Amino acid sequence: MTTQQIVAKLWNLCNVLRDDGITYHQYVTELTYILFLKMANETGVESKFSDGIVLAKGDNLTHEQEAQNIDKKVILSYSWDILVKKSGIELYQYYKDLLRLFGSYCIGRVREIYQDAKTDIRKPGNLESIITAINELDWFSAREEGLGNLYEGLLEKNANEKKSGAGQYFTPRVLIDVMTRMMKPQPGERCNDPACGTFGFMIAASQYVRDNTDDFYDLSADEAKFEREEAFTGCELVPDTHRLALMNAMLHDIDGEIFLGDTLSSFGKQMHDFDLVLTNPPFGTKKGGERTNRDDFTFPTSNKQLNFLQHIYRSLKADGKARAAVVLPDNVLFADGDGEKIRCDLMDKCNLHTILRLPTGIFYAHGVKTNVLFFTRGKTDKGNTKEVWFYDLRTNMPSFGKTNSLKKEHFVDFEKAYEAADRSAIKDERWSVFTREQIAEKGNSLDLGLIRDDSILEYEELPDPIESAEEAASDLEEAVDLLKSVINELKALEKLR
Repeated sequence: MTTQQIVAKLWNLCNVLRDDGITYHQYVTELTYILFLKMANETGVESKFSDGIVLAKGDNLTHEQEAQNIDKKVILSYSWDILVKKSGIELYQYYKDLLRLFGSYCIGRVREIYQDAKTDIRKPGNLESIITAINELDWFSAREEGLGNLYEGLLEKNANEKKSGAGQYFTPRVLIDVMTRMMKPQPGERCNDPACGTFGFMIAASQYVRDNTDDFYDLSADEAKFEREEAFTGCELVPDTHRLALMNAMLHDIDGEIFLGDTLSSFGKQMHDFDLVLTNPPFGTKKGGERTNRDDFTFPTSNKQLNFLQHIYRSLKADGKARAAVVLPDNVLFADGDGEKIRCDLMDKCNLHTILRLPTGIFYAHGVKTNVLFFTRGKTDKGNTKEVWFYDLRTNMPSFGKTNSLKKEHFVDFEKAYEAADRSAIKDERWSVFTREQIAEKGNSLDLGLIRDDSILEYEELPDPIESAEEAASDLEEAVDLLKSVINELKALEKLR
C-alpha cells in the first residue's frame, strides 16, 4: 500500500466517531495519541522510550510520584501490545489511564505529546473499532514509505477538509518546498518558525539538509547531533496544534525545541539570533483590537501579521547572511501608519530583495491574497534595501482550490528568475523591479509588480476610475451640503414656533 492509500484508510476511520460527535480536529488529535503507541511499537523503540523517557525505570521515583504512590511497574505496563488485547469498558479505562500516566509521569517528548491529554471518545466500542483498524493496517508498507510521511499526509488531509478549519495552520507542501529551496538551509544553521503550526516548514528544512549531506553521514557526530537536537525549532500558540507539531517532529527524527506559547507576547523575546526563519504566521488582528504587549517592538500594533514581521526580522542575526521567507497577506504591503513605518524599518534593517505575489485560493478563506517576502538581515540598521524584485504569480492564473491544486511546475519560471545570476537578464513579463527611491515615491507601498489583467481588457472603454471616484466624491460633498442646509432651515423654523 502507498502512503496515500494508508492515509485514506486512516481518514475513513473518522466515520466511526461521528456518533460520538467528534470534530475533524479532535479526530486527528485522538489519532495522534493512538498512532504514537502503534508507531513506537512498529519501529521497535517502545522500550527505548521507557528507558530514556519514563522516570520510574532504573531510577528512584520523584517525590511527586511517591506522593501519588505510582509503582514503576504500573507505568511500564502501558503499551500497544496490551492495549490491543483489551476490549469494552476495560479497554476504555486502560486507555484513559494511559493518557493520564504518560502526561503526568513521563519526561521529554512523550510527556509533551500527552500533556493534559483526554479522550473525546465516549463509546468504548468506537475506541475498540479504531484501535483494531489501526492494528490491521499494512504497517510494513507504512514503514517503507516513512511513518513521518504518513502522519504528514494525515495532517494535509485534515487541512484540505473545509469543515475541519485546519487550513489556518497548514501551508501547501509545494509552497513550503519552494520557499525552503530558495532559502537553502545549511548544516550548522539555527532555523526557526515562530508560528509553526504542525511544524511543516522545519521538517522541510531538515529534509533539505539531510538530502544534501547524505542523511547527515557527511557530517561529524557532533554536527549531526546539532541537526537533530538544536537546528530546527518553533513556537505554537494552540495546545492541540502544538501536540500535532511534536508528533510530526518526532516521526521525522527532530528533537529541537517546540515551544507552546505566544510569540507576540514577552514569551517571544527569547527567540532570537537565528540564521533562517521560514513561516506562514496567522492573519488578522489581536482580540479587541489591542496592541501587542511586546515591549521590544518599535511599532506595536493590533495587526498580528505586522507584529510577526517585526518579530521575524528582529530575530535574525545581524550578520549579512541571516535570512527569511515569510507568507503575508496583501494588506502588509500597503497598510498606512504603523504599516508604512514597519515596511521602512524592514527595508532599512534588511535587504528585501524579492516579493512573490501568490495566486488566490491556495489556502485560507476564498479570495484572500497573499505574498512571500524574501529578505536578508543586514550588518547595519540602515539602507540595506536598494531594489525589490517582484514576481506576479497571481494575475491571469487559473483558479486554484481543492480540485485544482498548486503544483511544483507552477513555480518553475519564478525559481529561474529568483536564482538568476543577472536578474535583469530574465525576460518574463511577470518579473519586474522597483528601486528603493521609486518605492518611496509611491508612499513606501509595496503593492507593486502586478501585470495587466487580461480579464478586464474588454472594459477598456469604461471611464477612468480615478476620475469616476473624484466625481462621486464631489457629488457626495454636494449632497452633504444640501442636507446641512435643509437641517439649518428646519432648525430656523423650529425657533419660530
